[in-house]
Amino acid sequence: MGKRTQKIIRIVLLAGTVISMFFVPWILVKAWIKPLPDTVQKQLEEAVDLGFEGIIVYVDEAGKPPAFYAAGYHNRDAKTPADAHSLFKIASIGKLYTAVSITRLSYYGRLNLDDKLTDFFPEFSHRIEYANKITVSNLVRHRSGIPDFVGTPDYWVHPKQTGQDRLDLVLDLPAHFEPGEKYEYSNTNYLLLARIIEKVTGISKFQYIQQEILNPLHLKNTFGSIDDVNLDEVMSGYYEGYEKDLKTDNNGVMLATAEDLGKFIRALNNGSVFKDKREQEIYSTLYKYEHTGLIPGYQSIAKYEKDLDAVVIQFTNHTNFDGYEWNLSEIVFNRILKIIRKSKS
Repeated sequence: MGKRTQKIIRIVLLAGTVISMFFVPWILVKAWIKPLPDTVQKQLEEAVDLGFEGIIVYVDEAGKPPAFYAAGYHNRDAKTPADAHSLFKIASIGKLYTAVSITRLSYYGRLNLDDKLTDFFPEFSHRIEYANKITVSNLVRHRSGIPDFVGTPDYWVHPKQTGQDRLDLVLDLPAHFEPGEKYEYSNTNYLLLARIIEKVTGISKFQYIQQEILNPLHLKNTFGSIDDVNLDEVMSGYYEGYEKDLKTDNNGVMLATAEDLGKFIRALNNGSVFKDKREQEIYSTLYKYEHTGLIPGYQSIAKYEKDLDAVVIQFTNHTNFDGYEWNLSEIVFNRILKIIRKSKS
C-alpha cells in the first residue's frame, strides 16, 4: 500500500470519526458516566434533569418495607408533583396477566394449549394464514407468525380505539412465518388471546383477571382501562414535540399503581399467584417473569432481581419512539439496581 493511499485512508477514517461524533446521543453517555448517586431518590432527580417529565420507582426488597420514590411532574401543565401512588398505563406488562389467565384456564382444563385458533374462531380460517395450525401456545409464546398490528403503517399516528379495529389492520395479511418456526413479538397474539379468554369464560378478559389474579392477591389498584378510573389519579403522559396530555387516550391497556404491579411481580416470581407447582410449571413453559411496556407517553419496567430478592418497578411518562428515551430509562433503571446493590454491600 502506497503512502498516498495510506494518507487518504487516514483522512477518511478521521473524517468518519468526526462526523459520527455529531450523531452520538451524548445525553446517554452523560447518564451512563455520571458518578452514581448515594440514593435512589437522587437518581430519580437526575433522571428528571436528563429530560423525563416525571418518574416513579417502587422497590420491594425482601425483609424490608417497600420503598416509594417519585420526582418530576404528575401533571406538567398544573405543575403537580409526581406521586408514587399514581395510576400508570402499564402497556405490554399487561401481557403477564393474560399469560397467567391462559395458564389458569389450561390448569382447569377449560382449554388445551394445543387447541388451534380455528377451534375458537372458525371464521378466521381464511383471514389469518395458518389459523388452523396456530395453537394457543404459539400465541402466548409469540410464535404464531401473525403480523403485529402496531407495526402497520402509521399506526401510532392514527391508533385504533377498539380491538376489532386493531385486528382488522392485519386480517388477510400474509403470515411472517409458519407457526412455531421462530419467535416474533406481536401484539396481535395477545389481542387474540383476550378473545379466547372471553370465549371460554363468557366474561371480559379483565373480569377474569380480577377474579383469578387481582382479588386473591388483594390488588385493588389495578384496572382494565381508563374508563374505570378517576383520571386525576392517572399520571399524565407526554410525547416529545407533542403538547397534549396523552392520559385520556384509550389505548386499551391496563393501569396500575407501582405498588400493585410490584406485588403482582413478586407473586409471579415466588409462585404465590399460582394454585400449585403444576400450574407454575405450565406457565414456565409459556412465558416470562418480567416485562416492559411502551406506548406514547408511557414507558415502564417491571423486574424481579433474584440476587437482590427484590422487585423493582419504574414508570416514566415521557417518550419519543424516534429518540433515545427508552435507552435512557434502561440506564436509569440499571443505575438504581447498582445503588440497591451498593447499599447491601
